[in-house]
Amino acid sequence: MTAASLTIDAFGIRVPVGTWAIDPMHSSIRFSVRHLMGKVRGTFEEFTGHVTIAEEPARCSATATIFMNSVNTATRMRDDDLRSANFFDVGRHPEMTFEGTGLAVHDGSLELPGKLTIRGITRDVALEVEFLGLDETGLQGEQRIGISATTTIRRSDYDVGARAGEGQKIVVGDKISIQLDIQAMLETSP
Repeated sequence: MTAASLTIDAFGIRVPVGTWAIDPMHSSIRFSVRHLMGKVRGTFEEFTGHVTIAEEPARCSATATIFMNSVNTATRMRDDDLRSANFFDVGRHPEMTFEGTGLAVHDGSLELPGKLTIRGITRDVALEVEFLGLDETGLQGEQRIGISATTTIRRSDYDVGARAGEGQKIVVGDKISIQLDIQAMLETSP
């Protein structure tokens, strides 16, 4: 008997159905934002999550919890400011969460719509998703999938950081680019 799988022929995708646990050791969550005349790039070092692959794309889903205290831009003073009430307010809002459901094809790309919550504020976002492949015999004999996803959000939608008033210098841009590179291991299958 053949195991059930998600198949999207237009993209050459065939992935076994099941719940896949994100492997944080082989995954990354990165962001970039304009800062003065350049860009600042950073990562979140601690996160957990699952990807659920179903036979029907509309029933696929993903969840993730990102621990805001783990922000890392390679500058301690800036990271401390990001953790403060000025930006993420990790004392009151220690986690950012994403819950997405319903993988869909839009304009020749795969998209996972979902809800992103930062500082207790939830907004709709869509992740543009690319499947990077399936390894049926990982380093320990486990099945692994690779997924890349991107999106752009506005920090003002989540009340993150001060807003520049008219005539004030823009120190930190409003638009945040987010890139996820995920490896996940098959945890349960039907």
